[in-house]
Amino acid sequence: MPAPITCIEDLRQLHKRRVPRMFFDYCDSGSWTESTYRANVDDFSPIKFRQRVAVNMDGRSTRSTMVGQAVAMPVALAPTGLTGMQHADGEILAARAAERFGVPFTLSTMSICSIEDIAAHTTQPFWFQLYVMRDRDFISRLIERAKAAGCSALVLTLDLQILGQRHKDIKNGLSAPPKLTLPNILNMMTRPRWCLGMLGTTRRQFGNIVGHVKGVEDMSSLGAWTSQQFDATLNWNDVEWIKQQWGGKLILKGIMEPIDARHAVDSGADALIVSNHGGRQLDGALSSVKALPAIVDAVGDRIEVWLDSGIRSGQDVLRSVALGARGTMIGRAFLYGLGAMGEAGVTKTLEIIQRELEITMAFCGHTDITQVNRDILVPGTW
Repeated sequence: MPAPITCIEDLRQLHKRRVPRMFFDYCDSGSWTESTYRANVDDFSPIKFRQRVAVNMDGRSTRSTMVGQAVAMPVALAPTGLTGMQHADGEILAARAAERFGVPFTLSTMSICSIEDIAAHTTQPFWFQLYVMRDRDFISRLIERAKAAGCSALVLTLDLQILGQRHKDIKNGLSAPPKLTLPNILNMMTRPRWCLGMLGTTRRQFGNIVGHVKGVEDMSSLGAWTSQQFDATLNWNDVEWIKQQWGGKLILKGIMEPIDARHAVDSGADALIVSNHGGRQLDGALSSVKALPAIVDAVGDRIEVWLDSGIRSGQDVLRSVALGARGTMIGRAFLYGLGAMGEAGVTKTLEIIQRELEITMAFCGHTDITQVNRDILVPGTW
């Protein structure tokens, strides 16, 4: 009988056993030396809680809002590329799990399942994440497709004008679908569950791009197009243009400095996400949780500040909220669940995080997540 799954690390270990190496490594790695990738996780644990006793712990609630949307807890599923390579139809499964649980799902531009796929398999609005490409006509069409699908917010990622080098992806020859080299074939043969899932779906390429860009119909043409398309000239004027094109709730992802947080406020965004792209871009940058307090102090009274990168538990969510984050995003944590158990694994991830969040909050003397502040943390530990 298998051991019960009690934490996110259990899901990670199962994910590692069930998903081909190149896609597990894509999920579970960072750029260069991976120092920022590790710091994102490690810098949470020194932040200590103040335990309270003889406090009425009945009637606990983790319910909150993110950009005006009611959420079961202040957590959204982050945009993650290649999600449909962690498990067949992965974006659809994750979106359905998030909808049932009551938290937002964010679809990446670089997803395997398309915007239209998610809309066809869900009943509530989801969010769409946008990378800015040089082909502005394509970007305009992508925004229109997100509108047509009923997306309720646009998440604009600002920290991928150029691509940080991820050594494992290069060594593994990362591609979607995977190239049929001998090492890949041998590795996939040890992952029969994953292979059977992929054989049962037609979604194996970047669904938002292939067939929607002139001349991009397969992996070779897609690779040539994407290598030229990330826009190194992206600036705050482009943010204004995208806001006008979109016209709805706009969330800016990738803010790590107060000066950029102020620009985000001035741009008219509805929320900003303190994020270093999960340690996948600038290695040697601060962890997101270390950068959070200064940004909250600078702009937290004028815009919703959220945190992304490094969250592996409900306790990490609580620490983030205590430090002033109005919401959080989880990427790797839900991918571990997806790769381990499909849709049920994403649900399990959310259940684990909510349970840890609720119990820890109660031990700190609170029953309402919206009332939590820095008072629950030991001074000098953050």
